[in-house]
Amino acid sequence: MRLISGPSLALAVSRAGGLGFIGAGAGSDLSILPAILQEIASLISSSQIPNTPSGILPVGVGFLNWGADLELAIREFAKLPLKPAAAWLFAPKSTEDLVRWTARIRGVTQSKTKIWIQVGTAASALEVVRACKPDVLVVQGCDAGGHGLVQSSSIISLLPEVSDALFEAGIPRGHIPLVAAGGIVDGRGVAAALMLGASGVCMGTRFLASPEAEISLGYKKAIVDANDGGSNTIRTDLYDRLRGTSGWPEGYNARGIINKSLRDSKSGMDFEENRRLYAEALKLGDEGWGKEHGRITTYAGTGVGLVKSIVPAGHIVKDVLEEVKVLVPWRSEN
Repeated sequence: MRLISGPSLALAVSRAGGLGFIGAGAGSDLSILPAILQEIASLISSSQIPNTPSGILPVGVGFLNWGADLELAIREFAKLPLKPAAAWLFAPKSTEDLVRWTARIRGVTQSKTKIWIQVGTAASALEVVRACKPDVLVVQGCDAGGHGLVQSSSIISLLPEVSDALFEAGIPRGHIPLVAAGGIVDGRGVAAALMLGASGVCMGTRFLASPEAEISLGYKKAIVDANDGGSNTIRTDLYDRLRGTSGWPEGYNARGIINKSLRDSKSGMDFEENRRLYAEALKLGDEGWGKEHGRITTYAGTGVGLVKSIVPAGHIVKDVLEEVKVLVPWRSEN
């Protein structure tokens, strides 16, 4: 949700009972972080959202660690009278990077900002837990939209394997909450994740079809129009190359809706011609998106076929929570 989840979306999710995150991203993206954090602080105080501890800004901030500026982030965290509830760390160049980020954030916020670290394998989960002792592990399966591991498994097998690996390493179940990510768009997906051992879930693709998502109407319409997410999305590095996005560590690519750019590439179109046409599509506004004739990247997970309408983010959260109460009544009692 890099640059897609801004103050409006994050606050709507938190107000409705979830925890919204700002998709701060990496590199030059972070130049707007100070303004975003100041806007959130001006819009809301911790007293306006139930169960928010004193001194906490009721949203988290997500960083792409391979390109994010640690010093900038620390400076801005230090200025804030209210500290972000969480810092979500993803895709470092090395585990040592995560160690530095974890230590600096905990230091500047007096551990008020909780450390969430995203992993995609059982081995990386063990490594991260031993090195960083995160407060939360986000376990991302291959169904997730946007960037993730080129080679990974679905959350249905990955999350139990991570849970078992941590337990076998001497870490009690539940000691580090596991948040399931990838392919979850409704209460049924949440219920399934809870049965697999998750303490909560991350939803991204579902919120693309919300008024608060900072993307064009054409992007949102492409999400709503999509179906059969398993066959109409694909993991590829083509979209990054067409967009000129570089810097991701080896082993990562991204899942998006198959469109004309992808089909032309598979048919043998020269990359430079494809890139030229992509640039032309960017000038078309909303008409540049779409799986049939659109060329612009539409990142989305395999759950996109379950997204049928554009709905306010707060309503999405409340609807999912209500569905979970019916499907997993013992969970709502606890």
